[in-house]
Amino acid sequence: MLKNELPKIITAQVPGPKAQAIIERREKAVPAAIKCVYPVVIEKGEGAMVEDVDGNQFIDWVGGVGVLNIGYSHPEIVAAVKDQSEKYFHGMFNIVTHEGYVELAEKMNAIVPVKGNEKMTFFANSGAEADENAVKVAKAFTKRPNIIVFSGAFHGRTMLTMTMTSKKAYAYGLGPFPDGVYRAQFPYLYRTPGEMTESAAIDYYTESIYKVFEECSPAEYVAAIVVEPLQGEGGFIPAPIEWVKAVRKICDEKGILLIADEVQTGFCRTGKMFASEYWQAVDAQPDIITSAKSIAAGLPISAITARKEIMESVKGGTIGGTFCGNPLACAAALKVIEIMQRDHMDERAAEIGKKVIDRFNQWQTKYDVIGDIRGLGAMIGIEFVKDTSTKEPYPELVAAVVNEAAQNGLIIESAGVYGNVIRFLAPLVITETQLDAGLDIFEKAIAKCI
Repeated sequence: MLKNELPKIITAQVPGPKAQAIIERREKAVPAAIKCVYPVVIEKGEGAMVEDVDGNQFIDWVGGVGVLNIGYSHPEIVAAVKDQSEKYFHGMFNIVTHEGYVELAEKMNAIVPVKGNEKMTFFANSGAEADENAVKVAKAFTKRPNIIVFSGAFHGRTMLTMTMTSKKAYAYGLGPFPDGVYRAQFPYLYRTPGEMTESAAIDYYTESIYKVFEECSPAEYVAAIVVEPLQGEGGFIPAPIEWVKAVRKICDEKGILLIADEVQTGFCRTGKMFASEYWQAVDAQPDIITSAKSIAAGLPISAITARKEIMESVKGGTIGGTFCGNPLACAAALKVIEIMQRDHMDERAAEIGKKVIDRFNQWQTKYDVIGDIRGLGAMIGIEFVKDTSTKEPYPELVAAVVNEAAQNGLIIESAGVYGNVIRFLAPLVITETQLDAGLDIFEKAIAKCI
């Protein structure tokens, strides 16, 4: 079975002839702005493995960018979706109630670590929609117009979430943008100015929030502070717990809601079902959590969860939509949660992460182009630099490594403000032999490209 195979390239180069023909058709039919740097045309996927149309087999460390924590084509999820499809595909939740939506909301209310005892959840279709809806809910509850986001943030490609996103390559030429979105500095400890201690750095980054109050929006006009527990596109940078505690304190003092964007960090990726469980352990859990990506094994659905008093502040007609909480996606999500809890996939993520970080740490002593290694669970970033003293980013090397790895059967992806980070997002069902094989290919690519 493909899910148990190891990488195998059988064509003279990648892409092979069949894949090349489809890629050429893509270039004629699809806008170039929807970029793809990978020479892979998928034929089928199982577990952590992909087979292309030419018969080449790849280990996938990207997983549809964090969507496939449970892997490709999990048979129990296929069965759950098939069973639902034979009843009905769609029933707009504003028109007819379907039990799958209700059951999934109940399940999310039970497992999502937001503040409060009574919780409510509603569904959208994508991570960007979830983040935008969370902001709408926060504004409805607080009656305030503004929000604070952070450097390095990525929240989506809608007009509001493009504005919230830090990297303006994602919004080039698409303005003007909505008002009321202000930016503080995220604690990117590897690149803290000067030579601060971690404690001093936490104070420095916390102070940047107060500067927003002073220079951009008084605190009493801020509805929410939106944080990724571990930045994704920004470079796989974890939010330090002491900083999270400081942000939670600011929110409590100023009447601001804390929103955790768990679109990429949710569903066992970080060694917990949700990364905000690390916050909960120090009594700093958020008021609203957004989730998406791995919630339904690839079917489009996202969730917004908050305590009842927040949710019930929203006026009728301002949230929801035609496809939100689609029955097929709800069936998949319910089965995903069941499997993840039953199979302890949070623990498996922690095991994978330890093995990967141990290996990355060995490389750091061998290759002087590795500047930083960081992450939570099986969400890990490795940052490449031209000089470990100056920390000058090395995006050219990362691009070469990504390409070289693909030629040898490993799909990896870059990230980071400077494009100099490689992210680890392998499906959590990856086997030990596949993990070892991927690490070997990755190291050989580094050694070849430096």
